[in-house]
Amino acid sequence: MHELLNVVLPVFLVIGFGYAAVWRRLITQDQIDGLMIFAQNFAIPCLLFLAISRLDLGQSFDLRLLASFYSGAAICFVLAMCGARFLFGRPWEDSVAIGFVGLFSNSLLLGLPITERAYGPEGLGGNYAIIAVHAPFCYMLGITVMELVRARSRSPLRLVRQVARAMFRNALVLGLVLGFAVNLTETALPAPLTAALELMGRAALPTALFGLGGVLFRYRPEGDLKVIAFVLTIGLVVHPLLVLGMAKGLALPIASERSAVLTAAMAPGVNTYLFANMYGVGKRVAASSILLGTILCIFTAWVWLQILP
Repeated sequence: MHELLNVVLPVFLVIGFGYAAVWRRLITQDQIDGLMIFAQNFAIPCLLFLAISRLDLGQSFDLRLLASFYSGAAICFVLAMCGARFLFGRPWEDSVAIGFVGLFSNSLLLGLPITERAYGPEGLGGNYAIIAVHAPFCYMLGITVMELVRARSRSPLRLVRQVARAMFRNALVLGLVLGFAVNLTETALPAPLTAALELMGRAALPTALFGLGGVLFRYRPEGDLKVIAFVLTIGLVVHPLLVLGMAKGLALPIASERSAVLTAAMAPGVNTYLFANMYGVGKRVAASSILLGTILCIFTAWVWLQILP
């Protein structure tokens, strides 16, 4: 109960403030959109840039960590996609979008602050390692499968170009790439620039969490409840269970195990809706899964904190 009150609830209270502010019309949806643009395109890329530029890559980028998390994520993508197709009779394009909901946990806006509150900033190395390849891995997998299903990209070169274009239009990816460049070249940044980036980075998570609450106000649950329950079970239960089992089997250090399992246990991220919206399929399932998954995550995150050492 201590973890629920002091670790999990503060994060969700900030989300709740954003939700209530839009509900009570204290802030408009356009203003929420502006906050999210600032957070996702400016503040969070600054936070990720600084984190990756300072990360001990040799220590944090443990192949066992990445294998545990991403093999579990890929399995959940296949389970959610095939379940949507064969259990619920959804078209293949819808099924890929629903598979993406099972694949893409909210590693940044939920996983990062909950892990930090539970284990302190020193416990975030594994989180940043996962985040560094999260969007590229998930979008590459999702876009590739969707394009194969749609049979648009008969040329492998065209498919590679489409995936690369989607990657490098993403400000988060650009922040990560620049952070790696500074880290690997051991470039010393000017002190005023570092201070400015730190100011932006400190605004990232509270702004994004408040904005996420406002965004969730749009996503009212509408139908498809069996599909939503199925995909949320995969995301909130199956994915962390798979990661925990693999982490134990690969003898992952405790700090990395915590980061991997907690990140896997987070609700679907907003990117699941963006992916569905990009292709115009499965949008209702994605939107409702974000809202219901975020609410359920208040309790499931507490359960996982009890399970983890």
